[in-house]
Formats: sequence, structure tokens, C-alpha cells
Amino acid sequence: MRSEQETIERMPWWAWVAPLGAVVLLGLTISGVLRTEARPVLFLATLFLAASVFAAVHHAEVVALRVGEPFGSILLALAVTVIEVALILSIMLAGASGAETVARDTVYSAAMIVLNGVVGLCLMMGGARHHEQSFQLHGATATLGVLAVLATIALILPNYTVASPGPWYSRSQLLFIGGASLFLYGMFLFVQTVRHRDYFLSDTVLPGEVEQPHAIPTLRATIVSGLILVVALIAVVLLAKSLSYPLKTWVLAAGLPSTFVGVVIAGVVLLPEASAAVAAARANRLQISLNLALGSALASIGLTIPAVAAASVFYSQPLALGVGQADTVLLVLTLFTSTLTLATGRTTVLQGAVHLVIFAVFIFVSAVP
Repeated sequence: MRSEQETIERMPWWAWVAPLGAVVLLGLTISGVLRTEARPVLFLATLFLAASVFAAVHHAEVVALRVGEPFGSILLALAVTVIEVALILSIMLAGASGAETVARDTVYSAAMIVLNGVVGLCLMMGGARHHEQSFQLHGATATLGVLAVLATIALILPNYTVASPGPWYSRSQLLFIGGASLFLYGMFLFVQTVRHRDYFLSDTVLPGEVEQPHAIPTLRATIVSGLILVVALIAVVLLAKSLSYPLKTWVLAAGLPSTFVGVVIAGVVLLPEASAAVAAARANRLQISLNLALGSALASIGLTIPAVAAASVFYSQPLALGVGQADTVLLVLTLFTSTLTLATGRTTVLQGAVHLVIFAVFIFVSAVP
């Protein structure tokens, strides 16, 4: 069988084909050889966008293994955040109707997808296969505590401030909340990777197994992945810009509300890490699964909100952050249920089923408000 080192050194074909294909397609559209609005071109652009997201996360993971902690976690978070922010800003700056709410819809959707869809699927599949699973209680509760604060001040509090009535923050409030979110996420990252790293490491070893450290990629493999990562991120940003208007058009044509654009963006961004989290849960590595899932949700709020807040102030673009009443109820219910789920350090299929039901309600209410 191929060793872990050989697996890392052998780059999957799609990890370099996707960014290369995206660059070629962008070159043909920019030069005028292909028309951006043509249906086949839009289909290829969508395909390469999704594939480039997967490729970017793959190469970020390779580089992260080489540089180690805490820089590896920072790199992964930044890579995912660049993708999410690119998709959000491409729609915000296009100035289309409803562009002021796309950041709110995406961040809210990311939190709901992770805490209910991803976590629910992990607990359901892991519990069905291994009966009962355990994780580090201190790390999970610390992550959820930070996530609850970030979600509340970013998505609920704007509805109750008076400096700028409605779902809006005033300019000074927006800058303060963006700075506070960035500070809190930075503190969490410091605790996770330096101060209390043991809180986020698995304290169990399967019978008959000995935990081995991950193979470290060679310098050559790291440099190649780093270069392709940059290309993939640039491709995602440019493709997102070209697809921003068609995406909203497709959503409206399907009879869905414009806010469903945020669900689509969050789903595309989170799909690679969600797949890895589910695979870890099935392998009875629930701690790793929760680290991946909850970490992606934290990065989505803690890094995306400061980025879009800064862009909103710099470009004088309106930015509505407060969610509606139904979304507030679902968000509070999700945080409350997640607290109960992560309160004991052990999970079964029941907790997974509960979260998946909330996720189904979220999707249905998003499609039929």
C-alpha cells in the first residue's frame, strides 16, 4: 500500500487541472474569444469555480502540514476566508438589488450549515458506525462560546441598536464590531494552537493503534502547492466576479428568494471541509471532525465580518447584518441545542438527528420564508 508520505507527494490530477482550466477559461473570456454570457461558458465557469475551491483547500492543507502550527491553521482559515469574501464582495460591489444583505445571508448560512448540517451528519454517521463517540469537552465548549458571541454581535445585535435603526450598524459600530470579531478570533486561534493546544487534541487512541504524526511534505511539494494555491485563489476571485450576476439570476429563476444566494455561497465554500469532517467522524476521529467543522464556522464569522465591514466602509457600500425574526429564532435554537450536544463530551445518533432536523427546517424556511 502507498505510504502517507507518498500520498502527499503524489498530487491528485484535479488539484492542478482545475486551477489551470480556470485560468485558461478566464484568458479566453478576457481576450474576447468566448462570451461570458454564453450558457456553455457559464457552465464551465461554475464547474471550474467549484473545482478550484476544492483545489485551493487541498493545497492549503499541504502547505499547512509543512509550516506546522499555529501558521497552518491560520493559512487554512485565510484560504477559506479569501474564497468566501471573494464571492461576497463580487456580489456586493456589483451593486445589484439585495447586494447589501449577501454578507449577512452567507455568514448566517455558514453557521447554520456547520452547526446543524455538518455537525449533525458527523454525529449521525459516526454514531451509527461506532455507537458512541467522545471528544475533548474543554475545546468544544470554548469553540462554541466564541462562536456564540461572534454570531450574536454580528447577526442579532444590529436589530436592537438605535444609532442606525433596522438591521444596520452605523459606520463607527461597524468598525468596532469588525475589530472586536477579529480580536476574538485571534485570541481563540492563540488558545487553540499555542496556549491550550491540548484542549483540541484527541485524548483517545483506537484499540490496537498507535497514533503517528502526519507525514511532512517535502520543500519542493510545499512550494508547488503554495504556487498553485495562489493561482487557485486568484481564479476563484475572478470567476466569482463573472458569476455574481448569473448566480442571483439562477436563484430567482428557480423561484427561490434572493437571500438563498447566501446559502449557495456558504455551501460551496464549506463543502471541502465538510467532506473532511464527515470522513473523520466515520473513522471515529470525532475530535478532528469537530475541529474542522467548528473551526470553519468560526473563520466564516470571525474573519469574514471584519473583511466585509472594512470593504463596506472603504467603498461606501451599504451592509445589512441583522437577520430576520425567523432566522433569529433558528439561530438561537441552534446555539442552545449545540450547547446541550457538546455539554457531556460524548455523542450518539440522537444528537445528530436533532441537528439534522434543525438543518432541514433552515433549508426549507430559506427556500419558503
